[in-house]
Amino acid sequence: MITLTDTASVKVKELISQEGQDGLMLRVAVRPGGCSGYSYEMFFDSEKDAEDMVLEQLGVAVVVDPSSAQMLVGATLDYKDGLQGAGFAIDNPGAQKTCGCGQSFS
Repeated sequence: MITLTDTASVKVKELISQEGQDGLMLRVAVRPGGCSGYSYEMFFDSEKDAEDMVLEQLGVAVVVDPSSAQMLVGATLDYKDGLQGAGFAIDNPGAQKTCGCGQSFS
């Protein structure tokens, strides 16, 4: 399943704190679409299905559905803040091809 870097976990905890709602988890999913076939989706969720995988990482609960988990094996979620902009990025060694936008893969 996906691993969070220290930088990503700090940013996620900051964003969850800003939401002001207890029990939020970071849901990471892979959905059909995007210019390369699949795209990543991340959002805060307060609910999980019985078959969801939940992993506590660096103080962040990460939730992934079973089909997305298969496509995220070995992937890393990082947060970058630089001159070219700020945002989350997923490094997925299982992706054979990625799009120039960095949001979709195949």
